[in-house]
Amino acid sequence: MRKQGIYVGPFSTYRYVYDKDTLYDLDLLFDKPNFKPEPNLTIEKELDEYFAGKRTAFTIPIGIETGTPFQRDVWDVLLSIPYGETLTYQQIANRIGRPLAYRAVGQACKANPISIVIPCHRVLGTKQQLTGYAGKHTDLKEKLLQLEHAL
Repeated sequence: MRKQGIYVGPFSTYRYVYDKDTLYDLDLLFDKPNFKPEPNLTIEKELDEYFAGKRTAFTIPIGIETGTPFQRDVWDVLLSIPYGETLTYQQIANRIGRPLAYRAVGQACKANPISIVIPCHRVLGTKQQLTGYAGKHTDLKEKLLQLEHAL
């Protein structure tokens, strides 16, 4: 049975969904939750270590159950971007063999079900500019990239 937890990070609060130690969803929490959180210490420990600058890669098993084949291709590329490095939407479009689909890459990043762990914050605009994160939160994206010393 899936459970939900709340993780309060240094920059924002997240809701996460898990079953045992598999993470299925991690997204920004904007409103007061309408569920009783059941924390997962393994997931929260890895997030704590990431935000403390002590973890550069996650080992939490992830379960992706959504997304089109195109989105999944984009998310696979996101998972390959090393800590502290960035790619542009255009570079990702090129890597998946769809060079004209850079805007669709942006939409796939926006649809990412497991933020932070699938690092869509490591994607920049063509001129290396910050563009939307989780729809519009470039301030959060900037903080995450500064944490990783990528800016």
